[in-house]
Order: sequence, then structure tokens, then C-alpha cells
Amino acid sequence: MEELKRFQASEEAKGKAKQLRLFALISFLLAMAGEVFAILKLIHDDTLVWLIVVIVVILALALLGSYLWKKSNRLDPASEADKTRFFIQNQLGAILSVLAFLPLVIFIFSNKEINSKTKGIAGGIVAVALLVAGIYGVDFNPPSIEKYSKEINAQTDSLKTINNGTDYVYWTKEGNKYHIYKDCYHIKNREVINDGTVKKAWEAKGISELCLTCKSRVMKENNIIDVIKDNIESSAKSINKNN
Repeated sequence: MEELKRFQASEEAKGKAKQLRLFALISFLLAMAGEVFAILKLIHDDTLVWLIVVIVVILALALLGSYLWKKSNRLDPASEADKTRFFIQNQLGAILSVLAFLPLVIFIFSNKEINSKTKGIAGGIVAVALLVAGIYGVDFNPPSIEKYSKEINAQTDSLKTINNGTDYVYWTKEGNKYHIYKDCYHIKNREVINDGTVKKAWEAKGISELCLTCKSRVMKENNIIDVIKDNIESSAKSINKNN
């Protein structure tokens, strides 16, 4: 029985994930800095417009942070075996997004120096921003080493089924799919084309799938080969019968 493959992020993927996480944290820190500035300087009736502008900027920074954090997790996922780390690593974007808005929400609604109109407009906008950032930050289908390992084995078996038992593919740094053919028009003009097993492609890219063009081509070619084999076998049987 063939040994099951277990996903392990490459050093290159881990390095890129680390870089993305750093940028994500910087984005969240800037969002929180904007929040502090808004609390200290902008919760007033005469600065409502600027408060709204800053809320929008905070939202953009929070969404960017969540996007980068999710992308980093797909390059270097956590293991489901450690439940606490798995939860924190995958949902940290949502947690930090909420923290970028919740204190501001509290300060706006508890401030007695602004009128009800300002409180209603600013409070409504920041509450919606909190909701949007929080929901976007949640990873509803978090990646994990176990999920990737299962998918790698399933895709390896599927590839071997349509590719005469061969587990060998090509991929590029920019693409998000692996290919059976090096001359596939999606990648043939690229300067650098990497090659290896499905497992190696996943570990290098974080997540990937088979190119549909290559899949269609290999199935068509294999079908033609099968037809030729059937014709040869039929011809041989006919000759033997006549003899």
C-alpha cells in the first residue's frame, strides 16, 4: 500500500507567509492607530465628516490586514491537532478587526458631548464597519495541514488515474494551478517553470489544482491511445480467426 503524503510547507512558502503576516500586522496596527486618533480628536459634532473619513480608512486597513493574514495561512497552515493555535491563527484577522472598531463604537455611543444626530450617524457607520470587517476577517473554511494532506493524496490519485500512473507536474511562481504538460499554452512562455510531484507543487504554492486544459488534453490523448489499442486487438483477433 502506498504511503500517504503529508503536507509540509516549503521554506520559501514559510518565508513568504511570514512576510505577509508582518504586513498584515502592520496594517492592523495602523488601523488601531487610526482608531486611537479618532477617539482622541474626532468625536465631536464639528468633526463628523473627518470621523467618517477615518472610519473608512480604518475599515480599508482592517480588510487589507485580514486578506493578507488569510493568504499567509494558505501558504503555511496550522495543524488541527493543536486546537487553540489552529483557532487563533485562522481567526486572528477577525479578532484584530473587531478590536480596530469596538472601542470606537463604545466611545461614540457613550460620549455625552456630541448630539444625538452625530451619535446616530457616526455610531451607525462605525457599527456597520465593525460588522463588515469582523465578518470578512472570519475564515469560514480555514486551511490546515490535515486538509491539505487529504487533498494532496486525493489529487495525486486522480492525476495518476488520468496520466498513466505518473505523478509529475509543472507549475510557475505566478500561477495557482499545476500542469501535466510543460508546453501547455498557459505556461510555455514563462522564463521559469518548476516541476515535481503534486505534493511538491502544493508545498511550494500553498494551494493549487490541476489545469483544466491539461486535464482535457491528457484524457483526450489517452482515449485515442485506448481506441488504437482496441483496433489493434480487434485486428489481431480477426487475423487469428481467419487463420
